[in-house]
Amino acid sequence: MIKKLVSNIGEYKKYAILTPFVMIGEVLMEILIPFVMASMIDKGILGDGGVSYIAKMGGLMVVMAMISMMFGALGAKFGSMAGMGFAKNLRKKLFDKVQDFSFANVDKFSTPSLVTRLTTDITNTQNAFMMLIRMAARAPIMLIGATVMAITINVKLSSVFLVVIPILAIALGLIISKAHPRVVAMLGLYDKLNSDVQENLVGIRVVKAFVREKQEIKKFEESADALRKAQLFAEKIIILNGPVMQFCMYICMVAILWFGGNMVMDGSFEIGQLSSFINYISQILMSLMMLSMIFIMIIVSRASVLRIIEVLDEDIDIKDSATEKNLQVKDGSIEFRQVGFSYARDKENLTLADVNFKIQSGETIGIIGGTGSSKTTLVQLIPRLYDVLEGEVLVGGENVKQYSLETLRNEVAMVLQKNVLFSGTIRDNLKWGKEDATEEEVIEACKAAQAHDFIMSFPDGYDTDLGQGGVNVSGGQKQRLCIARALLKQPKIIILDDSTSAVDTATDQKIRQAFREKLKDTTTIIIAQRISSVSDADKVLVLDDGKINAFATPDELMQNNDIYREVYESQQKGA
Repeated sequence: MIKKLVSNIGEYKKYAILTPFVMIGEVLMEILIPFVMASMIDKGILGDGGVSYIAKMGGLMVVMAMISMMFGALGAKFGSMAGMGFAKNLRKKLFDKVQDFSFANVDKFSTPSLVTRLTTDITNTQNAFMMLIRMAARAPIMLIGATVMAITINVKLSSVFLVVIPILAIALGLIISKAHPRVVAMLGLYDKLNSDVQENLVGIRVVKAFVREKQEIKKFEESADALRKAQLFAEKIIILNGPVMQFCMYICMVAILWFGGNMVMDGSFEIGQLSSFINYISQILMSLMMLSMIFIMIIVSRASVLRIIEVLDEDIDIKDSATEKNLQVKDGSIEFRQVGFSYARDKENLTLADVNFKIQSGETIGIIGGTGSSKTTLVQLIPRLYDVLEGEVLVGGENVKQYSLETLRNEVAMVLQKNVLFSGTIRDNLKWGKEDATEEEVIEACKAAQAHDFIMSFPDGYDTDLGQGGVNVSGGQKQRLCIARALLKQPKIIILDDSTSAVDTATDQKIRQAFREKLKDTTTIIIAQRISSVSDADKVLVLDDGKINAFATPDELMQNNDIYREVYESQQKGA
């Protein structure tokens, strides 16, 4: 686990290495200053050193303080650069891992949870790392150095703080054992809060349409209050560290002043030595407090680290298993052979079962079926968004697993059921289909998708800013932009997953006409609820409860298939 995290320091390794060294320099100066101060008091003020000795030692202390400050500033700078660089690299590695996830992997982790891991959890880990590289060297060196100096000054008096250390160790152990599960629970509630916020922001129009603002506010307040209580529950145990440390520190100070004062009174101990000894005891206790803070920070961040590692260690469900790296998709033919599929990878509970059919390259295929008949699931197997559990899927005559994912998915354009546009201009979104597309290619694709006219109706045309998620366009316009984006890929297979449901029948007819004229060599698969959308397809696949009910031409289905005929007649009643 530690090795995986350390590997993310990368190019910031030099700062991570320099930080402890400069912190050691700061500590050495801090340890030497009380020693010089004791000499100045005993020899300069109480002895016969005079003003010149006081000035000399005072000047030396100032120089040492300046050096200590310089080392401290450098430690802060180097530590920050190392910590922020480490967080940047870790965040990128985590994000890259998520980008490699298959749909099944994404289904395992909720979106709010992944957002929390990329933000809060990495920030916690970054803070722990920065504290570790700064304090992990500083605290032990100060503890050892101050202890040696204190023992050098007075062995008998040094035994006082040795009594305190076991008390602190026991208290710290109890705090650590209780804190971790509380922090884990707190981070889980962070996920819940992010989930509520995300749902509200994504569905804000539905919230307002149904006047559900008060209920949403109440739900958010409940999540926020639950998180507050979890934070308090965790902090209650963590903040005990400070009072326990302070109590032990003051008890130790009182004991040293009592015994040390008596030793000064009977002449066996000098005032300067007592003053220096008190400083060293303060440094010892301060170093112990820093060590306890390190342990507490590690415990707090441990939950975050485990959540990050969980994502990094996630086994990618779909791996790029191409046997020939240069294998290309030769055509748009598709074949399903004895395909079985289950989201739970359970052969006893199949979503798709015994699916067999073959599509010739360039054919237009319609898919219909009731809600839950697994239409979307079936087409998602073609570009390997999910992998089959049984059987095989062939594209271009080859098993889809033989292609690299990039090659396969570049040749299969898919307009998903839920249309997604991104922040930026219309042109930026369209060029997701083909980054180097010319202006002519962009316009041609938009004309085929019946999007060009409404785009040009905007004052800025193709440079119109869509806003977040395409909030500036209607549902039908969004669908047509997504179709144009897919067309720009010039794929061998294009899949429209109920992608014209928000456009009128006339526009739907124009889009299908453009497809017939411009995509003669492209295999087109249309999932639709409207029979009219698949009426001119070469064949129609009828799905029923995850199984193929029929696969034939629309005319043949009208004569021989009850499901197709029932859907057709129910839709024609209102015509």
